[in-house]
Amino acid sequence: MQTTIGYGAQPRAVYAEHPDRSRGRFFNEPESPTRTPFQRDRDRIIHSSAFRRLKHKTQVFVYHEGDHFRTRLTHTIEVSQIARSLARALRLDEDLAECLALAHDLGHTPFGHEGEDVMHDCMAPFGGFDHNAQSLRVVTHLEQRYADFDGLNLSWETLEGLVKHNGPLIGPDGAPLGKFENNSLPFAIREYAKRQDLLLSTWPSAEAQAAAIADDIAYDAHDLDDGLRAGLIKIDDLATVPFLGTIMAEVDDRYPGLEESRRIHEIVRRSITCMVEDVIAEAVRRLADVMPETVDDIRQAGRCLVGFSPDMAEAERQVKRFLFAKVYRHEDVLAVRRLVADIVRDLFAAFMEKPDNMPAMWTAGIGTMSETDRARRVCDYIAGMTDRYAIDEHRRLFDDTPDLG
Repeated sequence: MQTTIGYGAQPRAVYAEHPDRSRGRFFNEPESPTRTPFQRDRDRIIHSSAFRRLKHKTQVFVYHEGDHFRTRLTHTIEVSQIARSLARALRLDEDLAECLALAHDLGHTPFGHEGEDVMHDCMAPFGGFDHNAQSLRVVTHLEQRYADFDGLNLSWETLEGLVKHNGPLIGPDGAPLGKFENNSLPFAIREYAKRQDLLLSTWPSAEAQAAAIADDIAYDAHDLDDGLRAGLIKIDDLATVPFLGTIMAEVDDRYPGLEESRRIHEIVRRSITCMVEDVIAEAVRRLADVMPETVDDIRQAGRCLVGFSPDMAEAERQVKRFLFAKVYRHEDVLAVRRLVADIVRDLFAAFMEKPDNMPAMWTAGIGTMSETDRARRVCDYIAGMTDRYAIDEHRRLFDDTPDLG
């Protein structure tokens, strides 16, 4: 189930994506003589404006609360490291896994999930908002840097993995699945599907699955870390979660009296290691069961092949429930979330009422647009903002900008 190819002559599984067999780009371009298609995709993402803006977009805590808390950028870098580790262990294409990890949050609004929730509410009459679909819109339309095309013109495999890294979006009959089951697919995905078939009814590559589970691992571990360092969680609270309590006991047994900052780091890094090792072992078991001989066998397997074991999946759910109760629903966090919700809601209303309040590059042709198209333009503008820029824009337009200090 493996072969040896170029690019360093590293062993590569037969079910891994192969850069030499990429389905190409929507707009034809000469191949790079020095980089594979997936390496080139990664570089385009890193050099994009949307990627740079992740530096000032919230993970959980808004940007002013401390330089040591995660932003979307630091989270993204941490996800990419875990995704590469998983890909290397499973003999997948590391560059594609890294590329998908780097791109997965490009469509996030300012102010984290609160910003996304408010944007979805504002856009509800116009087709809603979904950050994953917005990531696709960023890399296929909103990034306008190249002379020959809009977007980044990424390879088919990167776009496919970006859109459906969490699994199929439609069933064989074309009906939406998962969180879209009782609704239509998000606007950006429906629009792009008219241009290029991303096989929305199949599972994505193993590289995309690795990037998706890497996101879960990084999210849990690092929100735990930030919550502890922010004082929202007391370290002894971890004992109420069996998975975390076991790790804490191991650390305390080996390093009695360890200072708290090192104690926190040991617990967090060991939780990441446990989850990564579990995913690798479980993926090896699932792959041995399916025995895929091609990447299309991964797509047609009918289930996720890179994920947690049942025991670890339950442990991870317990960690998420703990974080929800202790961090995401903490009154200090909720108080700020209520304030930033007003900022996003006010900006949307102001730009819908008077689009000329947006920069000139965003208002071209807006006077002849339908209300739905105008709302999408406003949505694109706000979704691309950093936390800081959104606050500054609110301060420019309103006299009652909330004090987030």
